[in-house]
Amino acid sequence: VPLKRHKSLRKTLRERGQLSQFWETHKLDMVQYIDSCSQDQSANEPLINYLDMEYFGVISIGSPPQNFTVIFDTGSSNLWVPSVYCVSPACKNHNRFRPSQSSTYIENGNSFSIQYGTGSLSGIIGTDQVSVEGITVANQQFGESVNEPGSTFVNAEFDGILGLAYPSLAVGGVTPVFDNMMAQNLVDIPMFSVYMTRNPDSTTGSELIFGGYDHTHFSGSLNWVPVTKQGYWQIALDK
Repeated sequence: VPLKRHKSLRKTLRERGQLSQFWETHKLDMVQYIDSCSQDQSANEPLINYLDMEYFGVISIGSPPQNFTVIFDTGSSNLWVPSVYCVSPACKNHNRFRPSQSSTYIENGNSFSIQYGTGSLSGIIGTDQVSVEGITVANQQFGESVNEPGSTFVNAEFDGILGLAYPSLAVGGVTPVFDNMMAQNLVDIPMFSVYMTRNPDSTTGSELIFGGYDHTHFSGSLNWVPVTKQGYWQIALDK
């Protein structure tokens, strides 16, 4: 007799719009749980330290996987990589996504355009699986960059950008990668953390953790500060 699969507590609370309230109420319990248990559903993504200025890591898109080096950017919410159809000088210097070589790629056709503080790009939106250090997100919409004007990305050490801000900042109404990780129950805890160090050693170097944090990276206790508006990770300062 097939077993009926019940909705997870997290999915039920999310559907009711009560997930944030539940997390705030039980945050201390969850933090103690993280400290005391090893997390099966979490990913430690090693970060490459470029001149103590940029930290980026490797992800893959498609089947079989096509690898890209991306900036994990907490100030934006879209994932994009250069497209094989891009003819801008910046694209020629970087890995480019080839949709015809992925068996899981789904054509979307919608166009997108992103303007950063420095640099801009435009292209089309596609859908495919995205893998980050063992976690594979299904049906992830991402930007395929077709035009990267100017010189901003020409000599960049990374191919694209993976945004980690809130969905409200996402261009084209795309669901960000980490939000899909939570929605698809790929991480146990609705949390990601960043550890940055000048140490270049790959075993003790910088990392991004999806689904928790590593308490060995700090001493003392964490201080929790409310986000004042769910767009950027913005907080209020007392003075």
